[in-house]
Formats: sequence, structure tokens, C-alpha cells
Amino acid sequence: MNKRIYLCLAHMSGKEQQYIQEAFDTNWVVPLGPNVNGFEEDLRQYVGQDKQVVALSAGTAAVHLALIACGVQAGDEVCVQSFTFCASSHPIKYLGATPVFIDSEAETWNMDPQLLEQAIIDRKAQTGCYPKAIVVVALYGMPYRIEEIMAIANKYQIPVIEDAAEGLGSRYKGQVLGTFGEYGVLSFNGNKMITTSGGGALICPDDAAKQKVMWYATQARDAYPYYQHEVIGYNYRMSNICAGIGRGQMTVLDEHIRHHQHIAELYEAAFKDIPGIIFHKAPSADYNSNYWLNTITIDSDLQIKGQENAYKVAIQGAVGGAAGVTHQVSELHTDCEPNTNVEALRMYLDAQGIESRPLWKPMHKQPVYADAPAYVNGVSEALFKIGMCLPSGPMVTDEDVKYIVAKIKEAIIH
Repeated sequence: MNKRIYLCLAHMSGKEQQYIQEAFDTNWVVPLGPNVNGFEEDLRQYVGQDKQVVALSAGTAAVHLALIACGVQAGDEVCVQSFTFCASSHPIKYLGATPVFIDSEAETWNMDPQLLEQAIIDRKAQTGCYPKAIVVVALYGMPYRIEEIMAIANKYQIPVIEDAAEGLGSRYKGQVLGTFGEYGVLSFNGNKMITTSGGGALICPDDAAKQKVMWYATQARDAYPYYQHEVIGYNYRMSNICAGIGRGQMTVLDEHIRHHQHIAELYEAAFKDIPGIIFHKAPSADYNSNYWLNTITIDSDLQIKGQENAYKVAIQGAVGGAAGVTHQVSELHTDCEPNTNVEALRMYLDAQGIESRPLWKPMHKQPVYADAPAYVNGVSEALFKIGMCLPSGPMVTDEDVKYIVAKIKEAIIH
């Protein structure tokens, strides 16, 4: 097999070029315009629930603006899922607030409601204040225990921000993720369910909230015939060009979701016959995941070819196709890392032209958050040591899945 199978790449629909050309033809090459308005309306129709949507430059920008909209300020605390990508928590620090990390439960791998309530009560006892917001994450597209989380949030009157960056199109009991809480975050990065090359969106509760978010996203200008600002704003709006890509991508969103779910079914069936490897699936029909990334766990006793060479050489760059500069390291180990058989399997698959990746390293184990409060039960750390993400995108074919599974079988020492 001479092609490389990537973890997750979006696929173009053919409609994108039409909208982009219209933008050039009408000279709308700016962070507003007909494509932005059209993309926001497409998203609004898709998520439903009488919500409003603001198209932004990134999912991270959406998290940042959601926190501002919830009133988070310097000195506040925000409860956030630990098992996630750093974009869920970094914006909390942008505002001078403190993330309070909450570990996961074992079925969905998302925020543990019991730990969440424990943290809320404990933070009130320690600081005299309840956390200002709760950020829950749809890890790899899997819905969270939203009913329990919303019940706790309502009990203590704390707004919920749903980070559904990985969960576009995932549903809980038929309702789209990002529409249960006060705000919902979406991402259109190049590896998401649909892409605008980069970009994101914020689902807002009503038009007044949308207008406020758009104001902050366009430098928070006051209504004068000159530029005057009473608060700090941001340059976070999506461009008309990127939104044109998004409008085209909306025509294939449901097709992409069906394909990801189909690939998940193929993986699940294949791994039933491989002892020591478990495919992570939704706990029940209520949890309708988009399966943005398909994930497995690998028994710690499973032996992999080349395992003796795992972590023997410092890698160059970052695993997972990081776009940009990475900080080179000389250390071969950290205090929390995947098991040697997981790293050996990643290396083996890479040599066969298959991109794979460890699970997200929990935020409470990241050096940058060493001093942050954390309420843990060991679930995310345990999963990080034994878990792996497999190719899942629209470009992955049935034959690719057969090849990937065959190479995993080939890598196992019997």
C-alpha cells in the first residue's frame, strides 16, 4: 500500500469553489459578508432549538468569548474537563481566571458529574465563591452525561459551556450537542467533521447574546463616527472566504457523520476478534456520537513488535500533524505517558503509512497547569496510558480499515 492514511482530514464537496468565487466577484474578501451570514444561518438551522450562531476565526475563540459572555473575569474559577485538548482550558487563563480540572467517568470518557458536584461544593468552601462557569467537552465526539451535568449546574446556578468542537452533529436523545447549555462551541479546523480551513462558531441562547458576542469579536467598538473602545475586544470574526468554504461543507455534513459512524461500525466488528484491544463505543442509543475519532484501548499485557525500542529516541516535531513550530525536548519520558506497547504500535503503524495518535494527555497532568486545582479519580490518566486514536475521516475507506486492522494484528506478538 503506497498511500498514507491520515488520522482525519475533511473532504471537499465541490460547492466550496462556487461560494469562494462569489466572494471574489463581489469583492467581499473581509471578516463579514454574505457567506458569513449564510453560513451562520445554515448552522442555526442545523442546531435548531431557537439558538443563534456566530461564525468565528477558531473554536478557541469561541471558548474565549463564551467565557466572557458568562462573566468570567480575573480571579474567578471555572470547572473544566481535564480529559481534553488544551483549547478547552487555555482561554480560562487568557482571562486571568483559574481552571478547576474535573476527571472523567469510564463510560463516555467525559466529565464525571459526581466529581463535578464535589468540586463545586469544595471550591465554595475553600474560596467562598462558586465557580463562574462549567466547560464540558464532547471528547472525540462522544456525548457527555448532559442531563446530570445540567441538573448540577442548575442546582448551583452556574452556566454551562458545551465544548462540542469535536462533536458537531453528535446528539444526546436526538438533540444536537452545544444546545443544552448556555453556550455551545464548534470547530471547523482542517481535521474536524467539516472545515473552513480554520474557524469555529459559538452557539448562543438568543439574539441579544449573539449581538454581544459579535461586538466583542469585532474589537468592541462604540457607536461613534470614529474608533472608541470602553472595553477590550478581539479580532475573532470569520472571513467571508472561509465562510464560503463552510457553506459548501454544510452540504456534506450529514454524509460525513454517516461515514464516520460507518467506519466506527467496521472497527467495532473487527476488534471483537482481537483479544486485548477494546473499541470505545457509546454506552447506549441515547449517546449518538459522530465518532469524529475512533479510539481503542490496548491491554497493558499485550506485546507489540518493536516494543523494546519505544521511547528510546526523542521524536522530532509533534505527533498528530501539528501545524507550526513545536518546542523540541531532550527528555525521553514524562511522569505520565502512554505505555510502551501503545507507543510501539503507533511507531509500527507509522512505518506502514498509517497515522495514529495517543489520546489527549489530561490537562491536570500538563506542566503548565501544575498548580491548578484538580478533582481526579484516575480514569483519564489510566485511559491516556492505554488508549489510541485511529484514522477516521471521510477519506478513510472500507479497504483502509481492513488494512489498518490487518497491520494491528501483524504488530501483535502472540
